[in-house]
Amino acid sequence: MLKGYNMAASTLNLLRAFTRGGFGSLRRVTAWNQEFVAHSPMGRSYDRLAKQIDQAIRFMETIGISSDTPQINQTQLFTSHEALLLQYEEALTRKDSITGDWYDCSAHMLWIGERTRQVDGAHVEFLRGVHNPIGIKIGPTHDVNDVKKLIEILNPDNEAGRITLISRLGVKKIEKVLPPLLREMKKEGFNIVWSCDPMHANTYTATSGHKTRNFNDILSEITCFFEIHWSEGTIPGGVHFEMTGNDVTECTGGAHNIVDEELASNYLTTCDPRLNAEQSLEVAFQIADMIRS
Repeated sequence: MLKGYNMAASTLNLLRAFTRGGFGSLRRVTAWNQEFVAHSPMGRSYDRLAKQIDQAIRFMETIGISSDTPQINQTQLFTSHEALLLQYEEALTRKDSITGDWYDCSAHMLWIGERTRQVDGAHVEFLRGVHNPIGIKIGPTHDVNDVKKLIEILNPDNEAGRITLISRLGVKKIEKVLPPLLREMKKEGFNIVWSCDPMHANTYTATSGHKTRNFNDILSEITCFFEIHWSEGTIPGGVHFEMTGNDVTECTGGAHNIVDEELASNYLTTCDPRLNAEQSLEVAFQIADMIRS
């Protein structure tokens, strides 16, 4: 755990240097994914968008609006993980010297999973005492009364932004399970940020024996998530993916239609299958198109 902590700290310091040092500037948007533009079927869409951003920045400068602002030249980075190992989380919990409030400094946002969100469990008791934003993973077999109790325990003042419910329902169950959950939370008047995890409930074992997920299932669950929220008058507030910038073959489908037999060619994960760089950008464009329309 100490080695993991030190590696995470080094990684975050590197990312902060990139995001604050100009690498995250919108002026570099055409340089971020040159390989993706050159080799991906979705590359033309990205290239077109990048050129539009360049034109907008040049227009701002032409009419005298400075583009030398943090909003254009920098980006913000926040971290989040499951508060699973309580000894680790407790060791990194600190009291704010100004407010006297307690914060778990292992991440900005913490969440509890399907197996650790017992109403009377140690994980809930720990998170009740810190002021971080809290996520709660909700699977298809949840008890709505338990969900309500959790929200009341973790957010007794109904503070906006404190609680994020992260649905992980699966493409086959989301249309049946999500609407009644939304209606019940809305009826109770809970302030909730709604997020979708389309990865975990869509996992299966391929014919090759690899644990995988299908890109089309992931995209279908996201689409259902947005459409159900719009239909119910609630706000789809976020998405949660497992992804990598490497050209792995861990999830099937996508623009290049990776099939089960190809998974072994570059299957690198030691835990859960991830979207590769191309699939990640592809799903980002699909979501952007959906929101825009």
